[in-house]
Amino acid sequence: MAARGGTILENADSLFRAAAECGRQHRRYARLMENGSTNAEQGLALDVVKMSDDGLSAAVAAYEKAANKSPGPGDAAWWHKANMLWHASREYIRHHAFCDGVARRKDMHGRDELGEMAVEFDLEASALLALRMAADSYGAVRPGVE
Repeated sequence: MAARGGTILENADSLFRAAAECGRQHRRYARLMENGSTNAEQGLALDVVKMSDDGLSAAVAAYEKAANKSPGPGDAAWWHKANMLWHASREYIRHHAFCDGVARRKDMHGRDELGEMAVEFDLEASALLALRMAADSYGAVRPGVE
């Protein structure tokens, strides 16, 4: 993460790295689930996924704080891509938090409720894809920042 009070560019770069890592860890966890790894390995990977999600949330908050102190240059390509990344990050965090809440509910076991859960998880997956795309877009205008 960028140092406390870092510039908006430093915080944008930090947000990019957090988003890229979040995407990497989610892909890794999905591969472990598909390949039949042990429960212990899956549990450890899930812990890392949760840490990367928390890191993304912290990077979003730091970027927001930096942007409120000093708006970015309106004509810089990185600034536009950073704002797209910020928006995609917030959407992913929102969908992920909602899905976590829905998955923990004990009254969601009927056919209709399971259908609703499936839609919500699809929306979360879509938000994760949008996050990856926004991170790739930011990385393209800030090569070498990772």
